[in-house]
Amino acid sequence: MNTTNTRLQVMWNRLLAVVEEQGQALIRAAFSPIVRECGDISAGIFDLQGRMLAQAVTGTPGHINTMAEAVKTLRGRFVVQDMKPGDIYMTNDPWIASGHLNDFLLMMPVFFKGHVVGFTSCTSHLVDLGGLGMGPEGADIYDEGLLIPPCKLMDAGVPNALLMEIVKANSREPIANEGDIYALIACCETGAARVAGMMDEFGIDHLDDLATYIIDTSYRGTIEAIADLPNGTWHNVLKVDGYEHEIELHAALTIADDRIALDFNGTSGLSNKGINVPLNYATAYSVFALRCIIGPDIPNNAGSLAPFSVDGPKDCILNAQPPAPVAMRHTLGQMTPDLVYGCLSQVLPDLVPAEGASCMYDLPLRHTPEAVSQGGTQFALELVFSGGTGARPGLDGLSATAFPSGVWGSQVETTEAVAPILITRRELKQDSGGPGRMRGGLGQHIEVQSSQDEDFMLFLSVERVLNPARGRGGGGAGACGRIRIGHDGPDLPGKGEVRVKAGETLVFETPGGGGFGAPQERGRDDVLRDLRDGLISPEAARDVYGIKP
Repeated sequence: MNTTNTRLQVMWNRLLAVVEEQGQALIRAAFSPIVRECGDISAGIFDLQGRMLAQAVTGTPGHINTMAEAVKTLRGRFVVQDMKPGDIYMTNDPWIASGHLNDFLLMMPVFFKGHVVGFTSCTSHLVDLGGLGMGPEGADIYDEGLLIPPCKLMDAGVPNALLMEIVKANSREPIANEGDIYALIACCETGAARVAGMMDEFGIDHLDDLATYIIDTSYRGTIEAIADLPNGTWHNVLKVDGYEHEIELHAALTIADDRIALDFNGTSGLSNKGINVPLNYATAYSVFALRCIIGPDIPNNAGSLAPFSVDGPKDCILNAQPPAPVAMRHTLGQMTPDLVYGCLSQVLPDLVPAEGASCMYDLPLRHTPEAVSQGGTQFALELVFSGGTGARPGLDGLSATAFPSGVWGSQVETTEAVAPILITRRELKQDSGGPGRMRGGLGQHIEVQSSQDEDFMLFLSVERVLNPARGRGGGGAGACGRIRIGHDGPDLPGKGEVRVKAGETLVFETPGGGGFGAPQERGRDDVLRDLRDGLISPEAARDVYGIKP
């Protein structure tokens, strides 16, 4: 590496450090548990053209990869020459930002020596924006809350007071929303200050050369990884639970010498409920899945994302058009990696894992409609619990781990501190991981009840209740998810509105991941270890793996 490239590489590494500091600033300043405890965010640095140069490792693909395109859109909406130091722009438009109203995306111009040299951006989840709230019951986007078109949030460092008041007036958690917006602002400001400081330290007046180096290097590396794959088109169909009826997701994956294209042609049409997915969100998770296998050591930026394209018919459920309801777009959007891996496993059978729980068990809770008038507690809370990941060709799946979202699970103590909720039981669900030479990750068994003499509402939109995660190479399916009121109550559907009465226990179990390889090929020591650790039962050891304890 020559001296110039070495210097550029050092600056690239500095940008990667800067975005991590950005992300941490957001997490530490946030009010909502889903941000500060679960890391439901993204943060990034962009060049003057709006191309992503670096992204924080902490963050979800649904935020990061949608942000990569959203900044280009906002960059085109506002005139750079009119921007001033301290300006910040924002939107929560699902078809620009990250797929539903609850995610706010901010963009801030970075000034150095009086000129705009690039942008910082970030996204995080706000717990409540009015309307029917976080749930799948809306009939259109207007039911789902407050939509804010691209606008100026900060004008030369001065907050848009009217906009802040509108957001607070349309929320059941106004204080949390206000605090989270200021955390987003702090995230942008931290990144802008650090980028300007880096430029001063290295004595550069623009980011053009660094941007070219980052994007070209990443693009070439990704193209080389694609070139190692055979050309052709592979198909897969994934059946998922849906809402009104089961849904089919179709994919055709085409690999050429220097590009990979994914098409959702054949996928089921829109739902009448809010599980529809804007294409930007479906693209974010589909490309993330491919990048996990193809050139995974190459940093995620405009260059490494460029060779991938995703398309689908308008108003299929993975390419919903306005004003379709999309509040719970992650329910199906996070299933797209399993859809894509069904194609890619035909190309790289020794690299692609089995199917996993995939859709995070995102459980929005809030007070009942009559609670406030009767002197009860007003709250809105969003819990996140994960199932098991699919087994990998050479490793077991991960238990209670969010893939592909990467969101950390909600903490018991934090939950009980901010809402009248009591979590009485939380443990791994025995035998939920799909059997195989490599065992699928386990799901969880969780029990929740009101900590006061009050009912609360649950807004379900989860998957894998009817269709379990399938194994690969002879591996077995993981256990399905399951939700019920009380241990002996009937199973509830995976989507819909549920009232949990005072004194009742909400019991929910997250799905397990599929196994990889025939169960009979699993080593005896591995089976006995699983048995000793309580991950499988004696019956499973004997009947599934053929090993007597």
